[in-house]
Amino acid sequence: MIIANWKSNIIDVNNWYTNFNNFYKSMSDSAIIGVAPPTIYLDKLVTNLGKGDSEIKVGVQDVDHLYGSRTGTISVDMIIETGCRFAIIGHSERREIFHEDNNLIKEKLKSLNKRAMVVLCVGETKEENEKGLTKDILKNQLEIVNKLELDKEFIVAYEPVWAIGSGLTPEPKDINEIHKYIKDVVQSNSANNLSPKILYGGSVTDKNAESFFREKFVDGALIGGASLDGTTFAKIVNIFNTIKKL
Repeated sequence: MIIANWKSNIIDVNNWYTNFNNFYKSMSDSAIIGVAPPTIYLDKLVTNLGKGDSEIKVGVQDVDHLYGSRTGTISVDMIIETGCRFAIIGHSERREIFHEDNNLIKEKLKSLNKRAMVVLCVGETKEENEKGLTKDILKNQLEIVNKLELDKEFIVAYEPVWAIGSGLTPEPKDINEIHKYIKDVVQSNSANNLSPKILYGGSVTDKNAESFFREKFVDGALIGGASLDGTTFAKIVNIFNTIKKL
């Protein structure tokens, strides 16, 4: 799966979609494509794509685990009614800026599980990486899946915090090793021993995507800055489809 995370950026949805379509090369076994726009664009994007009929699935960048008197939040029921197919949870920016912890992220996972596709973000800081703590940090963040029977579409996105928007990335072989580790942790600790698909995120571009996608345990990407341009995002999807067909 290749997911565009537009974050809190202003996007001309019609222009983005036109540019994407002009460069996207659909294949019979193409990757699942997802776009997570700012919430204010959800209705426009879903209307553009159709509710579930397009090759592009619309999702949200975050969700609330409750509903009702919670001003400013979006509930799971609301995103499903709108036509959304997935939700990103646990992004490092939510953890850092909004102080979300494992307890809250686990509640979000439980509220979404088997209702909408979950994309759980995990990743370590540069300091943690340099101290050799990456696997310890990831194991701690992944504790929220322990003893849960996960939906078969459950996805983990590995996003080293230090790689997001920095232009820096781990070596592809190191990413591959971490992805295998994440798969093993989730499979060992989830109630149904699920081995999830793992996406890589963190300064993915059309220039470096090929090196990541050639790794065995890289099942796709969660893309930030490079996804803001429909042409660039289409090129990344095309690269993925070509490599994973080899």
